[in-house]
Amino acid sequence: QAQLVESGGGLVQAGGSLRLSCAASGLAFSTYRMGWFRQAPGKEREFVAYISRSGGYGYYVASVKGRFTISRDNAKNTVFLQMNSLKPEDTAVYYCAATSRLGGNTPKPDEYNYWGQGTQVTVSS
Repeated sequence: QAQLVESGGGLVQAGGSLRLSCAASGLAFSTYRMGWFRQAPGKEREFVAYISRSGGYGYYVASVKGRFTISRDNAKNTVFLQMNSLKPEDTAVYYCAATSRLGGNTPKPDEYNYWGQGTQVTVSS
């Protein structure tokens, strides 16, 4: 049974940094594209970034481009999200997800097969 477990969330001041991790088990990790999403209270789940199976390509939503970096370690079945220059509007529960889809971009939640339980990120002003 596939399982994704996020960690690394917390409270940080605006301008600060956090590094989220997502450890995967029960799936052939290197064969899945991995993504990060976030959901703020009262809002829909929003795509943040995804990374290709090899880790050689990342795709970001415009609002985080240049501030966030997605990476993965296939030897450790882990995907990361380095978040710098955080803003209060980045406050949300952050989820990692895995998709078996390979073609095109995959920014929609329903394109993903497996999800983690989420980790809270709070950015104070």
